[in-house]
Amino acid sequence: MTSTRNPSLAPWLGFAAATGAIAFAPTVADGGLLRLLSEVLITLAMAQMWNLLAGYTGLVSMGHQAFAGIGAYLLFVASDRLGISPYWMVPVAGLGGALLAAVVAPLMFRLRDAYFSIGMWVLAEIVRLLVAKFPLFGGESGVPLQAVRLVEPESFQQNAFWISGAIGLAAVAGVYLLMRSPFGLGLMAVRDNELAATSIGVNVWRNRFIAFVLSGLGFGLAGAAHFMGTMFVSPDSAFDINWVVTAMFIVIIGGIGTIEGPLIGTVIYFGLRELFNTWFAMSGGWYLIAMGCIAIAVMLLAPRGLWGLARERWGWRGLSVQRHPPGGTVAAAPSSSLPSPTPSSTRGRTA
Repeated sequence: MTSTRNPSLAPWLGFAAATGAIAFAPTVADGGLLRLLSEVLITLAMAQMWNLLAGYTGLVSMGHQAFAGIGAYLLFVASDRLGISPYWMVPVAGLGGALLAAVVAPLMFRLRDAYFSIGMWVLAEIVRLLVAKFPLFGGESGVPLQAVRLVEPESFQQNAFWISGAIGLAAVAGVYLLMRSPFGLGLMAVRDNELAATSIGVNVWRNRFIAFVLSGLGFGLAGAAHFMGTMFVSPDSAFDINWVVTAMFIVIIGGIGTIEGPLIGTVIYFGLRELFNTWFAMSGGWYLIAMGCIAIAVMLLAPRGLWGLARERWGWRGLSVQRHPPGGTVAAAPSSSLPSPTPSSTRGRTA
């Protein structure tokens, strides 16, 4: 049995500060900056959800854009057909993503490693093609958010930002609390050694199912909030694989299997994007090449990501989910780190 030390107040003070900054941001930021900050927060939420699955559960998905797309379309169609404000449909859209994850989990969990990743990508493509076939969803052309007429135009951008902020904060705080719970310990046990986890009574399938559904919920919420802000959705944009590629880039750069990794990676990603696009005026092709080269360099020089490198070199703990023996004085290795691969622990691992 293991336990966690009582957490310090620092994470919650940081969370309170972030909440206050998001609450007061509309009073000092213009519409363009609010849209950018909304995108940052939505992307952070997606990165945390992808990291929950890959970094803490050992399931690398290339198809979570399916949940983002379903969440977006559910918000648009339900809001327009029922005449309900899109604000109230964001939680429903998240539940739609969770429901889709729950339905496909029994099939997807029959696949392992690369087969699971490819299977998820194929699933997302199937969902995209099905959505594009139905006139209800606007076909290939997409559909505008007509229910926007039910909200005040002056406050729409502000409220959309606050919803994005709530989703981003909930993703960070939720993963942190989850990984400090006994369930989080079980997730990491499954990731590190499925056979050993089973031998000590961990229900491998149940743990993976819960994490998979939660990640679908997060992507559904994020997709709904993003496209609500743009007021238009199409199959190509909603089910774009770049949603997952961006989350993967962020997690790899920042540090997979850590809470801080997606936070650091999101800041770096948007900083690089603004630098390359605005200051260097790079075209789309060169911009992607530059980002790819940076990702490769980080993987070669810091396989655990920038936060993992800082923690190893300077001993930074940050939002630690480290476990310690009850009453013991010897600390275990940080459980949020990925241990060195061994023949018995590589199955289901991501790095």
